[in-house]
Amino acid sequence: MVQNTPEKISVAVPRMPDADMVLPYLRRIDDARYYSNFGPLVQEFEARIAAGFGVDTDCVTTVANGTAALILALRAGNPPPGSLCMMPSWTFSATAHAAREAGLTPFFVDVAPDNWALTPEIAGAALANAPGNVAAVLPVAPFGAPIGYDRWDEFSEATGIPVVIDAAAAFDTAQPGRAPVVISLHATKAVGIGEGGLIISRDPELVAKARSLSNFGFQQSRAAALPGFNAKLSEYAAAVGLAALDAWPFVRTGYVRLAQTYAAALSAIPGLSVMPGFGQGWAGTTCNVELIHPATGAVARELARAGIESRQWWGRGCHQQSAFAYYPSASLAVTRHLANHTLALPFHLGLGPGEMNRIVTTVADGLAESAEAAVSAPLDQRAAAQAS
Repeated sequence: MVQNTPEKISVAVPRMPDADMVLPYLRRIDDARYYSNFGPLVQEFEARIAAGFGVDTDCVTTVANGTAALILALRAGNPPPGSLCMMPSWTFSATAHAAREAGLTPFFVDVAPDNWALTPEIAGAALANAPGNVAAVLPVAPFGAPIGYDRWDEFSEATGIPVVIDAAAAFDTAQPGRAPVVISLHATKAVGIGEGGLIISRDPELVAKARSLSNFGFQQSRAAALPGFNAKLSEYAAAVGLAALDAWPFVRTGYVRLAQTYAAALSAIPGLSVMPGFGQGWAGTTCNVELIHPATGAVARELARAGIESRQWWGRGCHQQSAFAYYPSASLAVTRHLANHTLALPFHLGLGPGEMNRIVTTVADGLAESAEAAVSAPLDQRAAAQAS
């Protein structure tokens, strides 16, 4: 008997404007013959972004990608080379790479269990035991979830330490303050243009410096006044960005409704909780859940057998990656817990009710089987599992 193989469900399917939406902007490029160097489409894109975030146009600059935007925002704060950049280990590797490329040494600290983010309280406590001079703090908005942006301005004012906020996935929740907020426009993000990034701050002088650094350090002439490099956004990328902004109201509604439906279905599964804030009215592009131990691996295997992709987007934390293994870190108990207990499920606008039901049912079955296996496991194995 031939068995039907279940149709694969991808963990992510990027949503970007189609060719017809972009074409009118491409024709404008053809007419203007202007392709880079902060051309008219880039300027229009930045103006629309600024209006959407309620800031002046000189408070926004575009960058070729999100990692370059982090590097430029850090450099704009003039940190002493080699000094420490405090950041959560619970983040994507780009955060740590950016600190290194800005001439800083990553210093990994923990996150709060109630929002999976580095908080000013955690940062303040870590300062007392930092193994060197902390010249910058780089908190992360985990998977686009809301964080207390204004509290980081207060932290910076109280400590004198510059803060740059990695809000890569937080286009829908970011709240610009004086601390620069960096947003990614990668294809996997809610507003995706392929590759791109934004730096937004209510400090126009800082934004102007970052903009200069992204253009070879040029300011009033073609002589380099600052040690910059080329990280400008092209007119073609801005064309996609303008089309993405045209589609944003529709796209945002789709992601919000999908998250709300998903969260309601998943909340009925014993031994599982959705990521803090998920399904509460903001648009992101991932669905991360926290599972009872030792279910993460078991559930991932059950999903794979059913043709459903899953992912641990941030692995086991940056401190476990070989590129960063020798950098200093503080206690990382929550990070270790999240590394062992979290899993990303498929989340994209192509998911229909049948596919979502298949995902939810498979997760519930995997958790139930894992629970049965845990009960029957030898006592020493259960003790080790509980200790993790």
